[in-house]
Amino acid sequence: MGRIQFLLLATAAVFAADPAYERAQSKFDHIDSGAAKPGEVVLFTAQEINAWARVKVPEEVPEGIRNPRVELGTDTADAYALVDFLKMRQGRGKPTNFLIAKMIEGERPLKVSIRLQSGGGRATVYLTRVEISGVVAEGGVLDFLVKNFFLPLYPDAKIDEPFELGDNVDRIDIRPDGVRVTIKR
Repeated sequence: MGRIQFLLLATAAVFAADPAYERAQSKFDHIDSGAAKPGEVVLFTAQEINAWARVKVPEEVPEGIRNPRVELGTDTADAYALVDFLKMRQGRGKPTNFLIAKMIEGERPLKVSIRLQSGGGRATVYLTRVEISGVVAEGGVLDFLVKNFFLPLYPDAKIDEPFELGDNVDRIDIRPDGVRVTIKR
């Protein structure tokens, strides 16, 4: 085994062995399996969410994103990462015209802010702000980014529109200390 392969394997083993990741995945499995009792509240701590994101984000987006982390507020969350939009698109097999490619290539710090509203087995995620390299994108620019970069990669994503939570989940509440998932009674 080469040095690079060993380093990658060792890095993967560290993430997979992270107790916070293991706790988060166990909680997701508990909910997904239907084992959560009616009225049960499952708390994901900020540490668990960040550990889970460090493992799962690279699985979902293998190229163009690194160092993901989340900060929680009251019904809000800010997600941070270093992103290369061109690599993300290329990794998903999405073509990009030459001019746009030149504008978006290269790694940049990204901050995405959302507000979550949920209840009755449904939720709505409101995209409230996006910053790329410290520059705020809003209005038409934000709509362009969502339409041309996010939705082509994730066509089933729901932004600013309600969706079913599934897995018998009644609601999700974001708080500074963690995310509470409440199972229907």
